[in-house]
Amino acid sequence: MARRAKKILVYGTVQGVGFRYFVQRAARNLGLAGSVRNLPDSTVEILVEGEEGLIDQFLEEVRSGPPMASVNRLEIKDVPPGGTYKSFHIEGW
Repeated sequence: MARRAKKILVYGTVQGVGFRYFVQRAARNLGLAGSVRNLPDSTVEILVEGEEGLIDQFLEEVRSGPPMASVNRLEIKDVPPGGTYKSFHIEGW
C-alpha cells in the first residue's frame, strides 16, 4: 500500500494535558512515523506518515485525545511523504 503523509493542526485544550505523549503513543502503536509539537498559539502540530488506513485510525484517536484534553477541531492537509522519519517523536523538549 502507498505511503501517505498528513499535516494536522489540533485546536482545543491540547497543551499541558499530556496530549503530545498521547499522540506519540498512538502513532507508535500503529507503526506510524512523524512528529508532534506544541505551537506558540496553543495548538499542536502533527506530521504523520504511513498507510492511509492506519492514519485514519490514528486520526480517530487524536480526535478523542487523552482524558484531560478537549479537541475542538482538526485541520488536516495532505503533504508529500518525505520518508525522513523512521519513528514517531516529540519535538521541542
